[in-house]
Amino acid sequence: MMLAISVGLLIGGAVFLMLQRTFLRVILGFVLLSHAVNLLLFSAGGAGRREEPLGTGLVSSVTADPLPQAFVLTAIVIAFAITMYLLTLAVTGRSEGDDEEDER
Repeated sequence: MMLAISVGLLIGGAVFLMLQRTFLRVILGFVLLSHAVNLLLFSAGGAGRREEPLGTGLVSSVTADPLPQAFVLTAIVIAFAITMYLLTLAVTGRSEGDDEEDER
């Protein structure tokens, strides 16, 4: 239940930030959205009801599914790359007149 509430709060914050006018807040909203998706993928693997991925035995009812954990690792790498690309665009894609609009 706690993971579902956390995902909901992160998505709500991400939507709020993505609807703002400044580009930095849109990037922060994307970061929050990527964290929410990572938690959602992680909770799909049964984080609350199962143990570590390679437990003491190979009983499938106790061992966690490693596929959602691999998806989360892939999503973290992709989200980091997209965030760095967006930050690069925010720094280099700004003209002289855009700073005045961001200050208002």
